[in-house]
Amino acid sequence: QVQLVESGGGSVQAGGSLRLSCTASQRIFDGFAMGWFRQAPGKEREFVASISWDGNKMYYASFVKSRFTISRDNAKNMVFLQMNDLRPEDTAIYYCGQYRDERWITTRRIPQGSRGQGTQVTVSW
Repeated sequence: QVQLVESGGGSVQAGGSLRLSCTASQRIFDGFAMGWFRQAPGKEREFVASISWDGNKMYYASFVKSRFTISRDNAKNMVFLQMNDLRPEDTAIYYCGQYRDERWITTRRIPQGSRGQGTQVTVSW
């Protein structure tokens, strides 16, 4: 049973934008902080952004540099990642995930709970 489904990835030119979406089952989403992480070919998974259950606290990786914005819609069990000014180094598979313990979102570690299958983001010059 699929618990988390990401969408919105694609191929864009440098400087372009994409908005990723993640739809979760209520059991996975309700009451939990959520986050995004990514994995580029040949590289380790890395944290991108996290958001508290109430949506009031967000944390970002240093490489985001105000280019990305995480948000959520608790009524729809969805979390989003708006990505602007994309760069070739942002090319990766992007995953959303659940934080079982909301305190983890301040650590900028990847979500330790349920995760989706990912959506590919490719940025070229």
